[in-house]
Amino acid sequence: MSRFRDLHRRGNPLVLPNAWDFASGAALVDAGFAAVGTTSLGVAAAAGLPDGEGLVRAETIDLARKLSRLPVPVTVDVESGFGGGPDEVAALALELVDAGAAGLNLEDSRPGGTLAEPARQVELISAVKAAAPSLFLNARVDTHWLGVAEDSTMDRVVRYAEAGADGVFVPGLPDSTAIRAVADAVELPLNVLYQPGRHTVAELADLGVCRISTGSLPFRVALHAGVRAALAARDDASPGPAFSYPEVQAMTTRHSLRTTTPTTRSPGTNP
Repeated sequence: MSRFRDLHRRGNPLVLPNAWDFASGAALVDAGFAAVGTTSLGVAAAAGLPDGEGLVRAETIDLARKLSRLPVPVTVDVESGFGGGPDEVAALALELVDAGAAGLNLEDSRPGGTLAEPARQVELISAVKAAAPSLFLNARVDTHWLGVAEDSTMDRVVRYAEAGADGVFVPGLPDSTAIRAVADAVELPLNVLYQPGRHTVAELADLGVCRISTGSLPFRVALHAGVRAALAARDDASPGPAFSYPEVQAMTTRHSLRTTTPTTRSPGTNP
């Protein structure tokens, strides 16, 4: 976690891309990113399941194990803990440590577009940190993302920080004033979601943001590009840029051949 934590710096935020399978993670590493996250939408959609309903626990852990072969820290989106209580979410955290993850995102939204009571979320955060203190726990506050109880945002941020979270993630903050207010409310690194056309990386750095996640954007763009390529073949049009077959083969083979022993190394260290 120390290596991953060090990437969260005011004035020079970590731009964190989110992968949905091994190939996308490997390609992002080869593009020069210092860490990789997972996207719950991408993982769920690839499994033929809806996002945010707590249905992809096994798929998420499996992806964490695969991505831990990469030579960068990996943080994992576990939605709201896949429906478990404190004991179950603590056990999930230990599985992620064993898989080689450096961190996890734990959100306070619940299936159906509702929010957990802050006290309930505090129990989950405390349980994770007690069981797996080595994991960087990014506490996600979904008030603005869902448009629910937005006036409780700051209270949730402070309570989750006091419960032991290592960072806070507040996607959907409406403007610069709101972003700066959250960044200044706690000493923990603030994570925001990259939203094209809203703010540049430099602007977010000036506002005190330490981490900028791409979320499901790369997955959705890749999905669209795949359909466009198929349509281009049908319509005799240009499919757009693409990696060559040998490039993908070499990239995947290079990273797949890395060996890991997750139970004997610290999460997030080089395999």
